[in-house]
Amino acid sequence: MTSTELRREHDLLGDYEVPGDVYYGVHTARALENFPITGTPIARYPELIVALACVKLAAARTNHRLGLLSAERTDAIVTACEEIKAGKLHDQFVVDVIQGGAGTSTNMNANEVIANRGLELLGHSRGDYPRLHPLEHVNLGQSTNDVYPTAVKVGLQFAVHRLQLAMTELVSAFAEKAVEFGGHLKMGRTQLQDAVPMTLGQEFGSYAVMVGEDADRLGEALVLISEINLGGTAIGTGLNAHLDYAGLVCEELCAVTELPLVTASNLVEATQDVGAFVQLSGVLKRTAVKLSKICNDLRLLSSGPRAGFGEINLPPVQAGSSIMPGKVNPVIPEVVNQVAFEVVGNDIAISMAAEGGQLQLNAFEPIIAHSLFESLAHLTAACDTLRRRCVVGITANVEHMRSTVDRSIGLVTALNPYIGYEAATRLAADALSTDTDIASLVLDRGLLTPTDLAKILQPENLTRPWRGLTDGAELP
Repeated sequence: MTSTELRREHDLLGDYEVPGDVYYGVHTARALENFPITGTPIARYPELIVALACVKLAAARTNHRLGLLSAERTDAIVTACEEIKAGKLHDQFVVDVIQGGAGTSTNMNANEVIANRGLELLGHSRGDYPRLHPLEHVNLGQSTNDVYPTAVKVGLQFAVHRLQLAMTELVSAFAEKAVEFGGHLKMGRTQLQDAVPMTLGQEFGSYAVMVGEDADRLGEALVLISEINLGGTAIGTGLNAHLDYAGLVCEELCAVTELPLVTASNLVEATQDVGAFVQLSGVLKRTAVKLSKICNDLRLLSSGPRAGFGEINLPPVQAGSSIMPGKVNPVIPEVVNQVAFEVVGNDIAISMAAEGGQLQLNAFEPIIAHSLFESLAHLTAACDTLRRRCVVGITANVEHMRSTVDRSIGLVTALNPYIGYEAATRLAADALSTDTDIASLVLDRGLLTPTDLAKILQPENLTRPWRGLTDGAELP
């Protein structure tokens, strides 16, 4: 067939002409007309397409084991699914990511592409459905209402694993900087005011821990989306599926995906409950919020170069202004901030869609899936970009940081155990009003000897817990 030829297919609404060179059929073609919403096809999320192929492959093998599908048809379906898993035919998954019908159009798109590719493999023409039918054979023992959420969960696991890898690599980058900056003294700040000294290494080490914690939380969320409702068919009762189908298809799907999937103990509940998606979205929001906070810090710490904090230098990646020569902006942290804003918005959409479910099904799973896959893809890209284009190239302005410590009023806190809170308070007030550094005032007033003051203000004593003093004990 050429692209100008058409083939006639039939559905509940009547005959419909489909382009002859496509693998999808009448149901997909109608969905293309009905949902011109985003212009983004489901192929945007390859994890979802691969997951759909895995589900259909597992179903075919299960139905063959149960004696419900011939070896010839099973082989054709399995081969077509294997090709899709390998990345072929993804351009044939064309329905919009946002669609009515609780994902029916996505399921039908998969059924038709697999059936028509299977027909080719069997030596028949596309659309010759009596020989291999999208519904009677590819969709045997299934419903959109168990196929779609199962495929979404499988696809999400693939996507989460990629995000975890990106986060782990970002953790390593921050940890390496923590070691590199371990001896660089600086002022810590609370509420944007001088607090007490710390090292830049401690600051970057905290970022490594923050990101690492959320990688662990994603692992916990994976447990919830490992429970599937495949075999529940329309509402969880299992109507039209073989008695042994649910257990066997889960076994086959585990083998195909290499994921630790389990069949829900109550398929009626599992078919209508999207709580696992809400939970995952919450973890993604947490991750996004913390990444955004880190990027806010990087922008502040690198602000300047002369009229800001100026403690670190972000690697310059592009010119920053069309009017101000020489200006370089923190564009990588800024783009990560924007991804975080998007993820928070997606979480709201997911929450509303989850709340909007009614009775035995949530019809709004397409927007839930779209939002989750979008958040995962963009967070993964954001972590990779932040690591490669920013974190690994950060340098420290060591002398500048040390000078801010020497002149900071916050340095007085380290003297509390030795001169008392009241004396330290007077020192702070006087230093601020006279624009004098704390160390000079201490020596002028004879509060400590130069030797003792030098010991107290050693970097290793300013950035760790105080070991305590007893009467007559030596200074650290």
